[in-house]
Amino acid sequence: MAQPWEQTAAELAAAISRKELSARDAVEAHLARIDAVEPDVHAFVSLTPDLARATADAVDQKVAAGEPLGPLAGVPLALKDILCVDGVRTTAGSRILEDYHPPYDATVVQKLRAAGIPIVGKANMDEFAMGSSTENSAFGVTRNPWDLARVPGGSSGGSAAAVAAGMAPLAIGTDTGGSIRQPAALCGVVGVKPTYGRVSRYGVIAFASSLDQVGPFARTVEDAALLQQVISGHDPMDSTSIDGAVPDYGSALEGDVKGLRVGVVTDWIDGKGTEPGVRARVRDAIDAFADLGADLGKVSLPSFEYALSAYYLIAPAECSSNLARYDGVRYGMRAPDAADVVEMNTRTRSAGFGDEVKRRIMLGTYALSAGYYDAYYGKAQQVRTLVIRDFDEAYKRFDVLLSPTSPTTAFKIGERTDDPLAMYLSDVCTIPTNLAGAAAISIPCGLDDAGLPVGLQLMGPPLSEPLLFRLAAAYERARGPFEVPSMWGRSDD
Repeated sequence: MAQPWEQTAAELAAAISRKELSARDAVEAHLARIDAVEPDVHAFVSLTPDLARATADAVDQKVAAGEPLGPLAGVPLALKDILCVDGVRTTAGSRILEDYHPPYDATVVQKLRAAGIPIVGKANMDEFAMGSSTENSAFGVTRNPWDLARVPGGSSGGSAAAVAAGMAPLAIGTDTGGSIRQPAALCGVVGVKPTYGRVSRYGVIAFASSLDQVGPFARTVEDAALLQQVISGHDPMDSTSIDGAVPDYGSALEGDVKGLRVGVVTDWIDGKGTEPGVRARVRDAIDAFADLGADLGKVSLPSFEYALSAYYLIAPAECSSNLARYDGVRYGMRAPDAADVVEMNTRTRSAGFGDEVKRRIMLGTYALSAGYYDAYYGKAQQVRTLVIRDFDEAYKRFDVLLSPTSPTTAFKIGERTDDPLAMYLSDVCTIPTNLAGAAAISIPCGLDDAGLPVGLQLMGPPLSEPLLFRLAAAYERARGPFEVPSMWGRSDD
């Protein structure tokens, strides 16, 4: 019989509801798994075993009383350390928030609690979600469970690694320019970037407010859809939250793809930065969709050539504004023994922020400065409009678009830390969806010749999540179960 940590979230939830397994036992099994592999992977900034056990015990009480349960009740989850949890240390991967304990829950956390989902820990991340490798965390590097010498992607690398290593069947991340989909691809799991506004950002420590969005990680498309259902919905505390009914994502999983129009973004598949192993596995996936009856065609998106440049003006500009609040006065760390407030502010931010955060603050401040606003930030917003228009034109011809999630598989730790441009190119395939505020999903589509996972990205217009889940689930059924890292064979005894 499979260990609890080897089961999918849907299987665990069903076993708990049938009283074949208690929620407490499910949590204890995953905490034991964390003890076994966390020293190697370092997926977490903080563990929250007491919080997880209390939630599990409440679920078990409901089971004993015959009360109805949510579809994921009792299933452990890793929470990216950028979402506030009342009384639990929340760092955003930064020294400047090293001892910050929020006095409230993020809306997503409230929804997880209400659904009976135990949070086993706060997952590691690039500082303030700025990075593509989880090497920028102030609390150490997370390692990829497929190869401990390689990165898990970022910025939600801890969340992706926790799922890939079996430490939690579910995780929550945030996606500003690909920070869910890219680590999902590099770690061989499923990751969803929902439509902007579909999930509340209240209680999410802000990086770039017009781009940030919360979404799920899981090992199967079904599990991702179930978690997306839990966290979605309108929130009056978030003015950008979509005020509309949330569809039943689970009901979309059984549909076929016959006749659906799939546009293949050949520029990204054949681009010079795309590795041969990535190209081969994505073309295998294209063949699989053809066999399933999808109507495939090529699509060109000219403005996407400039999307990366536009993103790295818009996101730093917004981060410069959002991070101005970390001044040593209101909250967060404060450098001691400063002669005056100017020195205190300077020393606090110098000590509290890492190099990548400082780089982006400076870029953003420059782009917003007098005399340069129109030339840089204003032009970047115009490119954003062109990206949205290109998507709109493409979706007149196609229902969804298909591409690699990342042009490469996981790269070695330290390989790109001295080359910011090479690091930024990790998100070249994911950034346009964020600029458009639309939806996308990354699913594993095999391994390259080195045995590293390759991610397939399906993109859709805003509010197309049911369609994306439908296509992803059909591909998953046709392909069969996704591979898992060799560390799954390790004994936890």
